Amino acid sequence: MPANAPTADSLGNPPPRGDAATSPRTRPASRRRAILLGLLAVLVLGALAWGVRWWLVGRFIESTDDAYLQADSVTVAPKVGGYVAEVLVRDNQVVEAGQPLARLDARQYQAAADEAQATVAARAADVARAEADLVQQKANIAQAAAEVTGAQANVRYAASQVDRYAPLVRTGAETEERTAELRNSQTRAATTLAANEAALRAAQVRTGTLQAQIEQARAQLSVAQAAARRAALDLQDTVVRSTLAGRVADRAVRVGQFAQPGTRLLTVVPVQDLYLTANFKETQVGRMRPGQPVVIHVDALPDGDLHGSVESLAPGTGAQFALLPPQNATGNFTKIVQRVPVRIHMDIPASARPALVPGLSVTVDVDTRGHEVRSARAPAAGAAHG
Repeated sequence: MPANAPTADSLGNPPPRGDAATSPRTRPASRRRAILLGLLAVLVLGALAWGVRWWLVGRFIESTDDAYLQADSVTVAPKVGGYVAEVLVRDNQVVEAGQPLARLDARQYQAAADEAQATVAARAADVARAEADLVQQKANIAQAAAEVTGAQANVRYAASQVDRYAPLVRTGAETEERTAELRNSQTRAATTLAANEAALRAAQVRTGTLQAQIEQARAQLSVAQAAARRAALDLQDTVVRSTLAGRVADRAVRVGQFAQPGTRLLTVVPVQDLYLTANFKETQVGRMRPGQPVVIHVDALPDGDLHGSVESLAPGTGAQFALLPPQNATGNFTKIVQRVPVRIHMDIPASARPALVPGLSVTVDVDTRGHEVRSARAPAAGAAHG
């Protein structure tokens, strides 16, 4: 048997002959072609799937990384001035609405409140005295009226006596002296009546004066009460309270510090009411509407995405509300793509809240397909109506 002759395999099968025999160099080339064809097919299928997804979904997604978490923080400042006597919160502490944050030295405000209350009591006593004078004056009027009534009776009696004795004098039964006495009594009674009537009128006029004094005393009492309320408010304002729930940040207040009204003491950040502001290019907001779904990727949360919805679009670009708005009517002009702030409501799970604070960077994807659906329905509805 020749040395190069083929031999049977271990199972006794005869070796292949002629074209059935495959060269060792041919098998790796065929394998490489199969792998390349498989990879090409995968790439084609992937590109096709990506194109279908882009056509159905991707072309309606508007994205931006110019987005940041925000919260409507409140700077806490005292309404009155004074030395800080006590700081009642720590850095980053959670506080509730109405919770005391700091207390100022209240001694001078307490003294002012006490003085105001004493003034109120004095003015109330003035009102009571004026009202008592009015009551007394009414009694004087009643007495003067009674005296007028008595004087009127005396005048009538004196006149009747003169009329009674006048005939007797003519007959000589009475003397002229008696008639003169009676006429004198009649004159005195008339004079007394006139005096009593004048006293009654004076007493009645005095009533009006006392009424004016009462009104003046009541007005002074109102002024004193207003001053007392102002002093009480100043005393209450020595305790600086939080106007909303949140966390303490940027605490600058210290015990012994003199705080003027309006001096910033600290900031309260309502971390439970976070929202997102995304600044989209003007070329991206044409199909954006409130209510559209949003996918949110927060850099601080790499393990998953958050969801939300478009809440509102700003009524102007950010440049319009800048400290120095651009004036493109002067000098040379270069067109710059503007950005529109879009406010986004976030659905934040409880597990993610501790890591979210204002200022974090966010990537936002807004699905604007809802706008296309509404645009397609509107002409159909109009055609049906026609």
